[in-house]
This record gives sequence, C-alpha cells and structure tokens, in this order.
Amino acid sequence: MFKRTKYDLVLLSAVLAIVAIGVVMITSVGVPKSIELSAPDMKYPDCADAAVDCYLILKKHMIRVGIGLVLMFAAWKLNYRFWKTLAPVFYVLALCLLVFVLFAGTDNNTFATSWINIDSLPFIDSLQPSEIAKFGLILYLSYFFAEKLSTEAVGDFKEGFLKFCLIAGLFVGLIVLQPDIGSAFVIALIAVVIYFVAGASYRHLAIGGLIALVFAGFTLATQDHIGERVSAFMGTTENCEESYCWQTRQANIAIGSGGFWGRGITQGIQKSYWLPQAVDDFIFAASAEELGFLRTAGLVLLYSVIAYRGFKIAGHAPNKFSMLLAAGISTWISAQA
Repeated sequence: MFKRTKYDLVLLSAVLAIVAIGVVMITSVGVPKSIELSAPDMKYPDCADAAVDCYLILKKHMIRVGIGLVLMFAAWKLNYRFWKTLAPVFYVLALCLLVFVLFAGTDNNTFATSWINIDSLPFIDSLQPSEIAKFGLILYLSYFFAEKLSTEAVGDFKEGFLKFCLIAGLFVGLIVLQPDIGSAFVIALIAVVIYFVAGASYRHLAIGGLIALVFAGFTLATQDHIGERVSAFMGTTENCEESYCWQTRQANIAIGSGGFWGRGITQGIQKSYWLPQAVDDFIFAASAEELGFLRTAGLVLLYSVIAYRGFKIAGHAPNKFSMLLAAGISTWISAQA
C-alpha cells in the first residue's frame, strides 16, 4: 500500500531540478556581468582583487531563490481556496500597478517602460508589474468563470465572451502601451487557455483569434522595432550588425558553438564579449554553449514535464476553480518558457 501524499513528487522534482540548474548556470554565466557591476571603472579587473566581486550576480540570485523556496513552502501549506478570496484583490492591485508603471515606470535601457525600480530593497532591484498581472489574471479569471458564471453562461456572447474580453483586455492593453508585446502575448495566451478550459464557444474563440490577427498585423505595420524582432526570429540577414537581428545571430553562434556536448561549465565565450544580457534574456543561449544540445534538451524536457503534470493535475481537480487555476499556472510557466 503506497502512502498518499499531498503533492506531486514528479512535478516537485522537475521544479527543484530547474532551480538547481539555474543556480549552476548563474554561477558560471554570471561572472562577466558580476565583474562589470562590481568594478565598472577598473581597467584590468581580477577576481583576486577585493574590489571585484565575481559572484555578485550569484549572491543576488541565491537570495531570490531562498525567498522563492520560502514562498513555495508557504503556498504549499495554504488551502487553494485561500486564493479564491484574494482573487479580486490581486486583480485590482495588478491593474493599479500596470497603470502606475505607465506614468512612473522606468525602461532600464529597453524599449518598454515596464519596471518599477526599488533601490531600498536589497537583492530585489526592480519590480515588473506584468508578472504580478499574470498571476492576478489567472486568479481572477479562475474565480470569475467558477463563481460568477454558469457553464452555459460561459458560452454566451454577452455574458461570456464580452466580459472575458473586458477582463483580459484591460491587462493586455495596458501592457501593450508600455510597450511590452512579449508579455502581452503571454498573458493573452494564458487568458485564452483558461477561457477555453472553462467551456468557451469555438465560434467565440475564432472571433477572438481573428481580432488578435488583425491587431498583430497592425502592430507589425506600425511598430518598427516589433517588425525587426519578428524578422530576426524568422531568419538573420547580412545586415545583422546594423539591426536588431544582431542579438539573434550572437545567440545562434552561442548555441551552435556548444555542439552536442557543450564547451563545458565556465568555458563559454559568447557570455563574456558578444551575447547581450547573458544572465537573463539570453541565459538559454549562454547555457547551451556550455551544456550542449543533449543537456539543454533535458532542460526543455523538464519544462515539458511541468506542463504535463500541471495539466494532469487540472484534469483531476476537485472543482472548477482549482481546475482553471492549475491550467492557468501551467500555461504561464510552460508557454513563457
């Protein structure tokens, strides 16, 4: 007789494995960035110099990992019904932060005004309201479809489709105004999956998809940097050195240089000189250079396990709210990855 547990051991193992891999790769990839941040004016920095902190990024990351693990344990001990009571509060809080960042946010040297810098909190640095918005929208849509609408009403155009568009559209619209198209796409995808699982009409989903395509076409035609990103994703050109696809080329070089087995931990070259934001935006490419195809394929597999186990949990959930909550969080993690 097997002892029943209150958690999914496979899911927990996959999550902890990804956290552990993240710590290892931040240790390896983060050294050049740590040197740059701790000794920006030193001409020939050396890790043996007291003024140089080669593990500054790692130290910050470990604090965040510690906070994350504590919050994970706390969330594990809380009954999921607790989140139902907080759903409206999280939605309003996220909405306020998304409005606030449009007027008082910072771009941190990017295209989008997406961050609220918090200099007073050590190891936190900044807050990105769109991440809070993803969780807030998951909570509220799960609550809305489970508690405010009957299954029949979800399929109704006025009660289901239009109200869904209003609830999700407020968040998507505010994030587009930053403009952060990537986060807007992810949050729209999360919302659509929850709507579908809740029992949406296929006709209404088709209408929403058509609207999204028209909006996407308009955005590509009017926002040059978005068009450049799409072009870079579709394929690099000879003019990459003068355009946005330069980053894509450097990522491709890093991944290709890793080959099947990788150069080895700490042996990556791209992270030091050419690959931009190697410790965050391009950490997969930096990791692929050191780990190689086989190991990075294993990393992708771990995210696939999280998606599979998450949706399996949703399929066996005891009620509609927990089902939608599990589906939304699983989509958030796996789709973004």
